Amino acid sequence: MNRLFGAKSSAPKPTLNSAISNVDERVSSIDVKLAAINAELTGYQTKLSKMRDGPGKTAIKQKALKVLQRRKMYEGQRDQLQQQSWNMEQAGMMQDNLKNVMTTVDAMKQTNKSLKQQYGKINIDKIERMQDEMADLMDIGNDIQESISRSYDIPEDVDEAELDAELEALGEEVEFENMGAESTPSFMVDEVPQFIDEPPQKTDQVKEAAG
Repeated sequence: MNRLFGAKSSAPKPTLNSAISNVDERVSSIDVKLAAINAELTGYQTKLSKMRDGPGKTAIKQKALKVLQRRKMYEGQRDQLQQQSWNMEQAGMMQDNLKNVMTTVDAMKQTNKSLKQQYGKINIDKIERMQDEMADLMDIGNDIQESISRSYDIPEDVDEAELDAELEALGEEVEFENMGAESTPSFMVDEVPQFIDEPPQKTDQVKEAAG
């Protein structure tokens, strides 16, 4: 009636989960009916196994066939409903996957935007020039280290025999100086010059001659 007169329905729209629950409930109700039908068929089979052929057995057999037909109908409905439920569950899984994909895509978009903003502030040419300058400075530092750590070897044209002789002469000179330091210094020794015939008299001798 509401559709005929154009009135909008205030009932909430069905969701996928509610539709699946509704179908599952219908499947459960059919399972209950099938259980009752199976029990009825079991009773008919028990009676038929004990009866002899005749009109009574034929009548019960006809009833059993009708119950069997009803069971097949319910089984067909149950199979259809179960298939519908399965299809809706697959649709729900696809919907959840799609939501996850959209969330992932949104996150990737935000990350891509942030990366563009950050990398946009970086000048690759400046970085490369800085790397070149660093490499040059490292080379200069290595040259300086190599220069100040250079060892000064003996020239090839110097004769080692001459060096040994010079070293031995220095040793003899040191020994001579040590020996001279132990004796009386030359300026403290009373030496008579060669041009004087007699040595000068000491002070006591002069006093005795005057007395």
